Amino acid sequence: MKAQIKPRIDLIGRTKLETVIPLKVPFIINVDPSDICNFQCKFCPTGDRMLMKKTPGRNHGIMDFELYKKIIDGISEFEKPIKVLRLYKDGEPFLNPRLAEMISYAKEKKCAERIDTTTNAILLNPQKNTDLIAAGLDRINISIEGINAQQYWEFSKCKIDFGKLVENVSHLYENKKQCEIIVKINGDILSEDDNKKFYETFGDIADGVYIEHIMACWPEFELKGVDVNQEYGIYGQKIREVQVCPYVFYSFSINSDGTVSTCFLDWARKLIIGDVKTDSVKNIWNSNKFLEYHKMFLMKQRKIHPICKNCGQMTHGLPDDIDEYAETLLGRLRK
Repeated sequence: MKAQIKPRIDLIGRTKLETVIPLKVPFIINVDPSDICNFQCKFCPTGDRMLMKKTPGRNHGIMDFELYKKIIDGISEFEKPIKVLRLYKDGEPFLNPRLAEMISYAKEKKCAERIDTTTNAILLNPQKNTDLIAAGLDRINISIEGINAQQYWEFSKCKIDFGKLVENVSHLYENKKQCEIIVKINGDILSEDDNKKFYETFGDIADGVYIEHIMACWPEFELKGVDVNQEYGIYGQKIREVQVCPYVFYSFSINSDGTVSTCFLDWARKLIIGDVKTDSVKNIWNSNKFLEYHKMFLMKQRKIHPICKNCGQMTHGLPDDIDEYAETLLGRLRK
């Protein structure tokens, strides 16, 4: 197998957050090209079509390209490039027909050290692959929802040609140039034989492959027909709970309508701190509204927050733990 066993996030060589907080420039900004999806996966609120229709601020659709350019211009105002521009949040990025142009524009502005995205890959084809690579995409995370068409239908309610999907991923890998390809699957819904077939199918047409565990990361959303793994976190780590959310100290998310969320898991738009249509990206990052979230976490008051109190990411999905540094970091914020 050519691919490494590696997850979609960088677990090795991570910056110790306690040494850099507070950050003048965020590490990661999620920008959502589309808040709608062509799949209806059991684990994802966006896949629940009825839920999306009755959730204020959802089903916006694709991001307007002029709004996107305003966002990238705003990101370019930071003192230096951010580490990662992540063109993904709630929906399927490839439903935005100008995704390659979005990548090209951000590359031209040199606003980020790396541009990546996450996709279900069902819309990949040789032409899109070529456009993505030419645009300069640095990493693509591909979420596989089964190892045959029947499993896809059962889990995502999408009829696919699995052989064609594999063929298109293979074409991307053969022509990838600078683009790193990570393919992952949720192993808890599969048999050992299925997991073996996953490695056999994608191990030679990706740079990294990974079998994840199930977690309930979306606040106030109940998984349908799948059980949360109570033994291991998403990356196979021991389950533990932290009080301080590390993500708000180095990242935030811009939804497809331009509203800004503190969190990449804010599917219900209940953690809005600004709007790039009326304010700058830099101002929102440095806003008092965002600062209050920082203070709330460092004072270890997460459990009294109506949305953040039951976040599964704080038990099953954490790569960072800054709980023991909370008091010191709070002192830095107050200076």
